[in-house]
Amino acid sequence: MEQQFKLKQIEDALRHPNTQKEDIITVFMALQHQNFVLANSVSNLVKNWPTVTAQDPPTTNAEAFKFGTSFETSD
Repeated sequence: MEQQFKLKQIEDALRHPNTQKEDIITVFMALQHQNFVLANSVSNLVKNWPTVTAQDPPTTNAEAFKFGTSFETSD
């Protein structure tokens, strides 16, 4: 909801008759730069994400839970 409001504010500001072309170019270039940075970050994260192979040891020696986790404690 808040994001839609912010987007509407930006749209109204960009459509305002007194808005100069240079201002729109500045906003567009900043957003495009941010898009490239985020895309590169996600790409690097996915590329470097560790994968589990058949040779990797299991993370635990315990068997899988049959009934889930219980938060009860005994006194």
